[in-house]
Amino acid sequence: MKKNYLGTSFRYTALGKSTRKNLLNRKILPLICLMIGFLGYSQTEVYFKYDEAGNQKYRGPEDLAGKSSKQLRTASVATAQVMDEKSFWKQLRLYPVPVNDLLTIDWTEETDKLIESVSLYQHSTAHWKFQQKNIPGLNMQLKINMTGYDWGVYILRFTLKDGRVFSKNITKR
Repeated sequence: MKKNYLGTSFRYTALGKSTRKNLLNRKILPLICLMIGFLGYSQTEVYFKYDEAGNQKYRGPEDLAGKSSKQLRTASVATAQVMDEKSFWKQLRLYPVPVNDLLTIDWTEETDKLIESVSLYQHSTAHWKFQQKNIPGLNMQLKINMTGYDWGVYILRFTLKDGRVFSKNITKR
């Protein structure tokens, strides 16, 4: 027999009822409570709704969105068919590059429906040199007179009606 610091004696014995109860209270019970807490805060499905410009308008459960998941899937497939950047540049002609005096930009009818504005930005001085809204009078062609511009790198920027921006570097010599 050994004595503890209070002077009372105790024995080392095999696991008894009090030790098992102590093990349950110290390790298993908090683990069970923790698991119940995790399961209670599990995430529900969240759906996003967007406007024409791509801004997020609604985020919440499906029943509040007013659409079934089947309708949401068809909407996402429909938006996936929007023209990507690679096909956009294929339907656009820029010439001559590098530019000496006049930059000509031609585009197809399909891209004409997408383009909202065209801008030219001088990279070295951080200034906008040219900005033009896409109006029907342009006839899917734009000519930018760069005669008085300094030589260097310019960024040609197309802003689309859905909010996307496509840019390309143009050199002037």
